[in-house]
Amino acid sequence: MPTQTLWRRIAPVATLAVLAVPSVSYAAPATVDLRIEGPTTTLYEGRITTDVRPFQFTGDPVTHQCDGTFAGGEGSSPTPVTVRNNAISAAAGPALAFTGTWFSFGASFARINGVNVGFDAASGKFLGEYKNGKFASVGGCADPVVTGDSALYAYADGTETLLGLSGPATARPGASVTLTVSDLGAPATRIPGASVGTAVSSSGGAVTVGPLAAGPTTFKATKPGTIRSNAVTVCATDGADGFCGTTKPGTTPSGVPAPAPCLSTGRDGLCGSPDSTPPSATIRGLREQARFRRGNAPRTLNGTVQTDASGLTDVRLRLTRTVGPRCSYYSGRAERILRTRTCGARGPRFFSIGSKPDWSYLLPADLPRGRYVLDVQAVDRAGNSSTPGVRGRDRIVFHVR
Repeated sequence: MPTQTLWRRIAPVATLAVLAVPSVSYAAPATVDLRIEGPTTTLYEGRITTDVRPFQFTGDPVTHQCDGTFAGGEGSSPTPVTVRNNAISAAAGPALAFTGTWFSFGASFARINGVNVGFDAASGKFLGEYKNGKFASVGGCADPVVTGDSALYAYADGTETLLGLSGPATARPGASVTLTVSDLGAPATRIPGASVGTAVSSSGGAVTVGPLAAGPTTFKATKPGTIRSNAVTVCATDGADGFCGTTKPGTTPSGVPAPAPCLSTGRDGLCGSPDSTPPSATIRGLREQARFRRGNAPRTLNGTVQTDASGLTDVRLRLTRTVGPRCSYYSGRAERILRTRTCGARGPRFFSIGSKPDWSYLLPADLPRGRYVLDVQAVDRAGNSSTPGVRGRDRIVFHVR
């Protein structure tokens, strides 16, 4: 009896030949292309890296040895090796759930991701197992795999042709590409009459699809009486549109806008530079050389301080008054005008009004007549303080008559 026919007869009953005891990983990991084809849809397709691990049905606390050493007739290795069913165990989780029955010589799958894949006596179909496009002659826990192998589980009776699909990985947006449908187990054999989207393969297995929209498009081949193909993804890009790993101008490789270049004077605290630049303060609401009648001069002094890299720590004011040769100043502590012997920039000290960038200060009473000079000074957290002196900006001269 041919090996394939023998395995087809025992596989509906059990497809995993292992002992019911946990194993320990000894073998080198293998990266395997794992695919599970249900009766009407693909239930799982992905690349999995795994080493030796116990087999366990989803939700079942019992684990079973699965390392190729089973001596009950299907053991293929004297020492533990990575096997085909290790890939299913490694993929188990939110994207792959499976249930079934464990027998003394293996396991039979019943449902995968909620889909019935149990043995159907009427059609003879069950979850057949394949490695590298060939029907497996041993169970999934006795079939060694290495990096580059493919492991396929498909609902079938074992006589179906496995479709294979191949094609280019990239193309230009708007272009059409030619894919090839072949026998997965015998790639040189082309398959005509297979559907890929709305297109059908020719006698030579060629099928043209497109035009392609920018970005990835995934194709699979199907044909009655066969097992649907692996997926082929063709990514369409012009090389600088942000698709297929390319970077769009003005963006980062992840597709988000690229940050604007950092502009710095080299001493303003920006872009990692030290901050030795004082903040810039401005007086608002007072015009240079403005003249007011007594009682009409503004009592609220206000202005702004530009954003500073080190942060603002203090805003200070100085208001001096002259009437003829006599000098006086406004005291923030006494909240009234006091006499002083010194006028000008070397005169009275500044008084603090807080650290808000939009600053204001309410004078307690109307200003008497005189010539006034209002200065504003800002101090940042790096210790830099501005020096008033720009008339019309941080120094305003005004008059009260």
